[in-house]
Amino acid sequence: MANSNAVVSETKLKKQTEFPLTKAILPAIILLLALFNVLVTENFFALQSLWNLLILISTTALVAIGMTLVIATGGIDLSVGSIMAVAAVTSTFLLETNLFILVAGTLGVCLLFGIFNGAVISYIGVQPIIATLAMMIAGRGLAQVATEGYLISFSNPAYGFIGKGSIAGIPVPVLILFIVAALIYTVVKHTTFGRYVEAIGDNERAANLAGINVKLVKLIVYSIAAVLAALAGLIETSRLAAADATRIGELIELDAIAAVVVGGTLMTGGRPYIWGTVMGALLMGLITVTFIMNDIPHPYSLVIKAFIIIGAIFVQRKK
Repeated sequence: MANSNAVVSETKLKKQTEFPLTKAILPAIILLLALFNVLVTENFFALQSLWNLLILISTTALVAIGMTLVIATGGIDLSVGSIMAVAAVTSTFLLETNLFILVAGTLGVCLLFGIFNGAVISYIGVQPIIATLAMMIAGRGLAQVATEGYLISFSNPAYGFIGKGSIAGIPVPVLILFIVAALIYTVVKHTTFGRYVEAIGDNERAANLAGINVKLVKLIVYSIAAVLAALAGLIETSRLAAADATRIGELIELDAIAAVVVGGTLMTGGRPYIWGTVMGALLMGLITVTFIMNDIPHPYSLVIKAFIIIGAIFVQRKK
């Protein structure tokens, strides 16, 4: 236990020397881009436009929060998009049940995918990029086989409330995003598990020698990532009122990784910046909305995003 506390103390000291993009530069960029839109984009500051922006980023941000924990341990998860597709398809098979069973059943099925990822990586020793790449292919394939490649449309008001409903004027997807972000932030900031995640990312061998159950922590982290991807899949399917095993979640893993990098979490592992990730997803969504609302071709926004990612990596490079 003494060694474990020593590793945790070392990670705390490391925090004092870090200056992630999220502390000043990222919020400033978001503010400047928002001010630019207020001046040049018609109806940008309308309340509905702001809600639409947050709804747009909600699924990416949820996936990115799970990805943040994975990357903080020094790993990567390429299967999150396929898990979203599995969640979409699974939910359609549970439409005849009540909403609680539909949500719990879907999350439970996708949790098994996360446990499998974590077990293969932690206990068998397969590299994360290889294990999750295999799951990305297998998960998408299973979802397509289950639907025989067809789009499944449905009408279910209770299910539709998840993606299109609102509570006290706040869209449900936005509420879910901020509740999840606050919960994961609290776990990372104020629990031993959060400190173990950071310690593993800083130095896995030292964490293991200090008595931290590295394998179990990684298993839990990949399980959380799968559950959050499933939640994003439920929201997306609810909004579309359809499950498309081919398109839902397609390439979202890349957007999630971009949000994590821009948000300040190092790809080499270490401290996870949960709210930084949310702001990273917000910046990416804000760029997309800016181009769409001003009739600028979408490919130009991809170039801008690429430069922002490169800039984030440059700012965060180790001294």
